[in-house]
Amino acid sequence: MVAAALLCGLVAAAATGLSAAAARRRAAPHRQAHTLLAAAAGVALVVLLVGVAVAFSAAGHAGHPPDRRTGWAGVVSIGTAVSGLLFSAGLLRLPGVASPAAATARLALDGLVMAAALWFVCWVLFSEPTRLLGDATPMACVPILLATVAAALTTGLAVIVAFRAPPPRRFPAGVGAGATAVTCGGLGVAAGLCQAGPGVALVGAGVLAAGLLLAALAARGVGAARQAPLDLTSRDGEYAFVPMFAMAASAMYHLLQDGRFDALGIVAGSVEGFALVARQHLTLHDVRGYAARLAEREAHFRELAHTDPLTALANRRGLLQALHRCAGAPCVLLGLDLDGFKNVNDMRGHDVGDAVLAEVGERLRANLRPGDLAARLGGDEFAVLMCGCPADAERVAERLLGVLGRAYDQPEGPVFLSVSIGVAAWDGEPDVELLLRHADLALRYAKQRGKNRIERYDAAYDQRLRRRTTLEHELRGAIERDELRLAFQPVASLPSVRPVGAEALLRWRHPVLGNVGPDEFIPLAEECGMIARLGAWVLHQACYQLSRWLADGHDVWVSVNVSPRELHAREYVVQVAEALRAHHVPPQRLVLEVTEHAVATDLDELIRRLTALRATGVRIALDDFGAGYSSLGQLRRLPIDILKIDHSLVAEHEPVRPVDRDGPAFAPMVDIVMRLGHQLGLEVVAEGVTTPTELAAVVAAGCRFGQGALFGWGVPAEHLEAMLEAATSPGARPAAVPPASPTPPPRRLPALPAPRLPEQESTQVEPGA
Repeated sequence: MVAAALLCGLVAAAATGLSAAAARRRAAPHRQAHTLLAAAAGVALVVLLVGVAVAFSAAGHAGHPPDRRTGWAGVVSIGTAVSGLLFSAGLLRLPGVASPAAATARLALDGLVMAAALWFVCWVLFSEPTRLLGDATPMACVPILLATVAAALTTGLAVIVAFRAPPPRRFPAGVGAGATAVTCGGLGVAAGLCQAGPGVALVGAGVLAAGLLLAALAARGVGAARQAPLDLTSRDGEYAFVPMFAMAASAMYHLLQDGRFDALGIVAGSVEGFALVARQHLTLHDVRGYAARLAEREAHFRELAHTDPLTALANRRGLLQALHRCAGAPCVLLGLDLDGFKNVNDMRGHDVGDAVLAEVGERLRANLRPGDLAARLGGDEFAVLMCGCPADAERVAERLLGVLGRAYDQPEGPVFLSVSIGVAAWDGEPDVELLLRHADLALRYAKQRGKNRIERYDAAYDQRLRRRTTLEHELRGAIERDELRLAFQPVASLPSVRPVGAEALLRWRHPVLGNVGPDEFIPLAEECGMIARLGAWVLHQACYQLSRWLADGHDVWVSVNVSPRELHAREYVVQVAEALRAHHVPPQRLVLEVTEHAVATDLDELIRRLTALRATGVRIALDDFGAGYSSLGQLRRLPIDILKIDHSLVAEHEPVRPVDRDGPAFAPMVDIVMRLGHQLGLEVVAEGVTTPTELAAVVAAGCRFGQGALFGWGVPAEHLEAMLEAATSPGARPAAVPPASPTPPPRRLPALPAPRLPEQESTQVEPGA
């Protein structure tokens, strides 16, 4: 027995040393738990040494008074209780077991529920009338009750930690099992001292030492476990049914055995009840806190769902919500769009663009009335909802026009923008979607009319939009429905006014809409991407008609207008070549007309495209010269063959007579362009000749070809064919054809000579021309 006692002491001392060493090695955040475990091991070691020493002393002196043994048993019980409490505290402070204070309280209450039930069941089994140990039951040793409470509490807490700790659970479970063994061993030592004898005390010492060793080894394996977040929806309350069922079953058994409930049993039951109530109160508190946090987050996310994150203004959803709230009340909606904002993103970068948008939001908030709502609908589009006083809308819009048009200071330099504003109000019954649509239409109209302006919604906008939408829809099937036709406006040789060529003009007659003007559907085709398809149709139809005229022996050429989008398409040169080949048209008989507006784009790219087209043999005409952006330098570089003088130059001035010589009056601007074209090796066609006076003036200026209402409007192919037949009938004079110039002469620009006044063949217009 002495050897066994020494072995227990050595094992306990070694385990205590291991616990102390582990506490010293641990880092600051986890040192507290291991310090508590080491302190519990130290107290348990003292309990073991005192208990074993007293047990052997009592065994050597048989006449040792019972009161003295009971006193030592009380000391051991107190030490066991202290050790158990320290072990419990250390268990709760282990990494990952229960980090927040609320989690620690929950685990402590759960352990108390288990401990009270366990103690009550043991009380039923070991008290009258059951007395499971019979005469060995230490009924007269009241001090060991404290040890039994410590053992029950440690056991209950160890069970809860083993089931509730996050994985891996084996190390916290090992520490809990060791703590349970220590308190149970201490209870055995106290019971041996009080009544059972040194054998029971020695067994208790062995269990205590083994528990210390197990706890020390398990504590060395505990690492920095991750603390699982609190999940109030997890089902972790089933444990409460087990202790309650055990208490109810044991109480029923006790009553069936004619047992009585003394103060200890009542206290145990009360502790169980209070622990359960406290646990439910804590759970209710957690649920309330969770519900409050959930409501706060819901409000936060609802605000985010209705707020633009960049400008902190309302977004489209927030604007719609506000519109529905004020339905029925007088209100006005302003739609705002920043003019030229895309250039800011392209040239300065999106960071600068975002900074400008954020400042726009600040300026809107600072310049609105209380109760007004500003919103960012997306990109550079904003809206302002004004409720209560629609009469102030124009004044507020004027103020915003000036405020948002001021410079936006940025580190790389100020940014200058303007804003277009559309204004709309309720029209009859409140309709949110209709109000948004009206504001958008007014805003679109403001941008179409030059931007940086305010436009109020008008019902005519709806009519224009509906017509535009209808035209776009119907235009997509116009070719298949055979609704398109070509009209040919003659180009006449001057001064004989005989037709020598024609310009192909596209016409559209819809069975319901009637005649749709080209100034209406051509821009629409460019916007909706239909222009390339229409241009291909026009090119083939013109080549087809030209091939028929040439086959009939008419000496004629046809010009086709080319849009900038067609011209910059890579496949357009191939399309032209294929059309010429398919209809067997000599290339020099086809003229492609390019407007001056196309020159305003990328000049170098335009030159490359025109050069590739001229390589196919076709001729290039610069249309509307004098009304666009061409400069003399650009004119020298452009690979063109024909200049078509705009009507504004033909009709701009009254004809003048030459100075210091006799001769007919001539158009001075036409004369200048004529001499310029001849010096550059270009043929010149005067457009828009509408009166005999204009005809006489352009002829006097030396222009050999003319086009305009005086020679005929755009007519069907058969009408132009009749004109060609009349021109080639017996007695008619042959008409000249503009010479093809596949290779232009050198483009030097010499000094202009004096005005050349050619003799007129005739200034009279043939009847019916």
